[in-house]
Amino acid sequence: MILDLKQLFELDGEELSFQEELDLSPVELWGIHPFEAPVQLKGSVRNRAGMVELSFQASYLLHMICSRCLQEGQKQCEQLFTHKLAGELNDQDNDEYVLVENFKLDLDELAASDILLELPIKTLCREDCKGLCPKCGANLNETDCGCDTRQFDPRLEALRKLLEN
Repeated sequence: MILDLKQLFELDGEELSFQEELDLSPVELWGIHPFEAPVQLKGSVRNRAGMVELSFQASYLLHMICSRCLQEGQKQCEQLFTHKLAGELNDQDNDEYVLVENFKLDLDELAASDILLELPIKTLCREDCKGLCPKCGANLNETDCGCDTRQFDPRLEALRKLLEN
């Protein structure tokens, strides 16, 4: 969606609201397509005393694989993003503002990059996920395998043998 912001940049107090769906289904991460349904975007662009600010909320269902137990799952996510917009920049290396050339903003491109940059590196099926047994590979959320998972420092192996006797 391309937003035409010319009138908004020229008039103080002007506001433009929007609501749209963003299709990120072609995106592939972690060997899967995490966005099975469109991302819902809802927000507005406001001019307050010459300062133009974009704020929007992204809501989506994230299809993911748990980093601990490798089970597939889904997680409902909501994120809020804000950006200061500028028609021109004196300093080209300024990261505080998003440059809006010819008063046209590609909302899809900006929202997609915001969402992808904020995705977690590791995802969990639940906060207390126990993961997999390092010896037999059993899912510890579903069963207790009974494996001895204690790890000993090899430098103290002689002392451990003394304690066993």
